[in-house]
Amino acid sequence: MKKWLGILVVTMFGLGANVWAEDQAAVSAAKMAAEVQPVPVPQTDANQAPMGAPAAGAKAPINFGDFRSSTLATKAWGALAANDIESVLAYTNKCISLYAAAATKMQKDLKDYPTGTNDEIFKYWALNDVATSYYIQGEAYRAANMKDEAKEAYNKVIRDFSFGQAWDTKGWFWKPAAGAKEKLDMMAAGVNWNFGDYSSTTLVQKAWASLAANDLKGVEAYANKTIELYAGKAKEMQASLKEYPWESKEKTMSYWALNDVGTALFILGEAYQNAGKKEDATKAYKRVINEFFYSQCWDPGGWFWKPSEAAQQKLGELDNV
Repeated sequence: MKKWLGILVVTMFGLGANVWAEDQAAVSAAKMAAEVQPVPVPQTDANQAPMGAPAAGAKAPINFGDFRSSTLATKAWGALAANDIESVLAYTNKCISLYAAAATKMQKDLKDYPTGTNDEIFKYWALNDVATSYYIQGEAYRAANMKDEAKEAYNKVIRDFSFGQAWDTKGWFWKPAAGAKEKLDMMAAGVNWNFGDYSSTTLVQKAWASLAANDLKGVEAYANKTIELYAGKAKEMQASLKEYPWESKEKTMSYWALNDVGTALFILGEAYQNAGKKEDATKAYKRVINEFFYSQCWDPGGWFWKPSEAAQQKLGELDNV
């Protein structure tokens, strides 16, 4: 099963990489700064090691690279993945300080999300990367249980940079404002689903883990997120096939969205069946068969199995209940 990005993480590196027009004066001034300005850092428990700190206690110095917005956002994603909150804030604050003015102007010129070719969307490089930087800040604060700061960062994306889009290196854009709203809703509901890098592989793995733990709510969260993000691509792949891909493991895995959406629906059916929700289980199994028939799931033992065939067997079991 092939990865996405993720919404969220994601492997969302390379944001705005194809188009860049920076404020040279601001960047030059930043490069000449003798020291990195202090950044507010979330506090950890006194009995715990600092978040993201290496075992030996050493910490890599902040390096802004070429000061491009895409470089700073990329470094911020990497720091977030490493739980290095101090570095997250250093890189995102630098991106915001250099490019927020340009991002604000781009936002004001829009009435909706930019569409068209990738290059046309990349023209809004500052808006895209500043919106993403605030989203990453929200994620960092949320991980540190700094709820007020997380809400402020998420709301900043929604309020001031709502039309920003983040590039996933797999080949599409996602919307930080939509992701921020989702995280605010999760906080309000008192849940904390961790969608990781938002790739289909990660989401399906988490759905399997939730199924094993008999956690219906977790299965619903991860399976439905997989379906929400990837059903469109999965249907395109399904429509392109007249038989199961069989030529090689690589060929079969190239239909990653189809495979993972079909698998997610099967897992959802299993969870509903285990919970005694026969009607919901039936709907999930039938969707596998009717919409994603050619999906295949890789077993770590070294083979593929077919969720649609397994779903048909499960429907037979339900009929006998």
